[in-house]
Amino acid sequence: MATATFSKDILDFFKKLEKNNDRDWFNAHKKEFKANERKAKEAYNLIYESLNKHDVVDGFKLFRIYRDVRFSKNKLPYKTHFGGSFHRKKPELRGGYYVHIQPNDQSFIATGFWEPNKEDLLRIRREFEQDDQEIRAIINDKTFKSVWGEFVGDELKTAPRDFDKTHPAIDLIKKKQYIFTKHYSDKEVISEGFIDDVNASFKAIRPFFDYMSDVLTTNLNGESVI
Repeated sequence: MATATFSKDILDFFKKLEKNNDRDWFNAHKKEFKANERKAKEAYNLIYESLNKHDVVDGFKLFRIYRDVRFSKNKLPYKTHFGGSFHRKKPELRGGYYVHIQPNDQSFIATGFWEPNKEDLLRIRREFEQDDQEIRAIINDKTFKSVWGEFVGDELKTAPRDFDKTHPAIDLIKKKQYIFTKHYSDKEVISEGFIDDVNASFKAIRPFFDYMSDVLTTNLNGESVI
């Protein structure tokens, strides 16, 4: 049973930052931010340790609070959330985990494949073109679906080049991302059982990850490419 969690202080700080998103206010409250960042790191580290009890996660990154505003119309200097990503051991294991902590019931976890490179995306699409029964069995499983629901993410409006737009698996083939998300209320985020629920949810994604890792480490003949 996890003991650390994301405290109410973290959510309260971001609520204040939402109303005062400027450098003067942030600098005056930087000590408060650093204290909350330390608390958040403890919780993220606990998730990292929990993941490694049933997976091999070799990297964890807590994203910085500072926004890159160079190419954005939104010039607010600070993010009003914490975001942390966890990377599975490559090249054998594929996929990743993400935990987003934001007040006003905007927290969520996500998992899957955010931006597959060109080669990986083509390999996935060719696999679905050849046989989509196994992936559908995984994502339509009742237990799996009760945790993760349906795929989310960007997709093409029609078939990719060199694919038949009438193919039975075109709904899967035209996707550009293969992501699942699960949302949480503020009350859930600060509860004692939050990290346990996050870990259990991430554990439930394994059939999908095992399948996709197998696809991305073999060719269409099932021969290893690593």
